[in-house]
Amino acid sequence: MKYYIIAGEASGDLHGANLIYELKKLDHAAEFRIVGGDRMQAASGQQAFIHTSQMAFMGFVEVLANIRSIARNLKAVKTDVAAYRPDTLILIDFPGFNLKIAAFAKKAGLKVCYYISPKVWAWNQRRVLNIKQVVDKLFCILPFEVDFYRNWGMEVDYVGNPLLDAIAAHTYNDRFREDNRLTDKPIIALLPGSRKMEISNLLPIMARLSLLFPAHQCVIAGAPDLTAAYYRQYMDGLQLPVVFNATYDLLKHAQAAVVASGTATLETALLRVPQVVVYRANPLSVAIARRVIKVRFISLVNLITDMLAVRELIQQDCNVDRIADELDLLINDRAYRDNILENYDILMEKMGKPGASKRTAEGIIQFLGYEGR
Repeated sequence: MKYYIIAGEASGDLHGANLIYELKKLDHAAEFRIVGGDRMQAASGQQAFIHTSQMAFMGFVEVLANIRSIARNLKAVKTDVAAYRPDTLILIDFPGFNLKIAAFAKKAGLKVCYYISPKVWAWNQRRVLNIKQVVDKLFCILPFEVDFYRNWGMEVDYVGNPLLDAIAAHTYNDRFREDNRLTDKPIIALLPGSRKMEISNLLPIMARLSLLFPAHQCVIAGAPDLTAAYYRQYMDGLQLPVVFNATYDLLKHAQAAVVASGTATLETALLRVPQVVVYRANPLSVAIARRVIKVRFISLVNLITDMLAVRELIQQDCNVDRIADELDLLINDRAYRDNILENYDILMEKMGKPGASKRTAEGIIQFLGYEGR
């Protein structure tokens, strides 16, 4: 069967790749057309029609500033989907873009599956009504989403969280420190996000932490589609190591982490690394977000546990001194560390078991009524 899969950012690329591998196991004649990143390209054996590096814009003001690029991408993908005529379109997260593609595909008579459902519970919840019209099959990865959608009269499939799959499948590098020329000092992992706008806002602050923790080495997790030179321009003249395609290894070796709000906060928690979550963006974007977003927290860890499991430092609170104070507790206060690890235990109970990619692939195949291999 023919599958057209769209992921617009690094985390979606990871989950899209794992889904492709599972679809191949069930459908040996599977053909793929992708909008994604390096991982999806490797999994599918196909060049991305558009790469994620050309897609990810975050924040109201940032989206407006790049509206022409987004419009060009939308037009190009619609044309490509119509020409490819897949047996199903599979959309992964990235709702601002993907819901427009879903509406187009539905009008064109195509079947639409959505994996990693849009976070409509966060703001403008009436968007569920639109999702019901343009999505045939919705697969959720957060446990509380099932009840949310049911309250709006929509039945969805909870498949578990694909990060559990990715972590379970990861093979750790025993030579991580040697291969990346790291010292024996304890590591503070810096995860400034995968989008350029996140990195430019957060990395200058994160880099200065190295001056306050001379007994540690601060190591940056690099996004796969960027270069070390790109990161150096935001280090305030400091020379910090950047590791690529090794975020899980970095976290496995880290004593503590400073993490940009997003999927990485959940990965850090699942790997049981005490963390502080940070976020800083265009002030107007954040002001708008605070008026429309309906949730108490920004971190997935806190949203899933429904409590302040890890500290969140946003906008003016996201500064070197506040982050350093929190890091000091994470590193030196045993009771504080233990409390966070206990919160991670609660998170794990709610997350369930690995197998999300496999369950989603099975759900898609069943939905399509495909019986052959």
